[in-house]
Amino acid sequence: MFKGTYRHKIDGKGRLPVPAAFRRGLEAGGHREVVVTLLDQCLAAYPPSEWQRLELQLGSLPAFSRQVKALTRLLTSRASDCEIDVQGRILLPPALREAAGLGRDAVVVGVLNRFEIWTPDAWDAFVRDSERMLDDVSLDVQWPPPPAAPEAPASGPLPQEKPKQ
Repeated sequence: MFKGTYRHKIDGKGRLPVPAAFRRGLEAGGHREVVVTLLDQCLAAYPPSEWQRLELQLGSLPAFSRQVKALTRLLTSRASDCEIDVQGRILLPPALREAAGLGRDAVVVGVLNRFEIWTPDAWDAFVRDSERMLDDVSLDVQWPPPPAAPEAPASGPLPQEKPKQ
């Protein structure tokens, strides 16, 4: 699981340091590479096992749906295998960097099964918009979720306490 927000620099060759916590998680899963693709306004980096799971999910959708075909084509045609070098960096392909608008500065964000790479301006705008959306009382979203209700007792009579003698 990836979590947290990190600010990093992309070097002149297009290499981005992968946060140490993310590298440890990848290495624990036996991964020395990620699959990077364009997603919304950012790049999404998936461990190979998660990318395979995504491929299976896409393959289980209706094959002749226009939306499914478009999503599958866009995600997979832009995907690139990026190895983690000995210094813990990934080389982001120029076409992907350009498509995401990435320059020298990057924000790396953990999002459960993947991490995302954003421009600082796009990330800051996303956070502002999301906070505003979550503040909207008309949404049927409760955050944090209410505490769980206590479990109901098992059906049947309750055991009686024996009177003390």
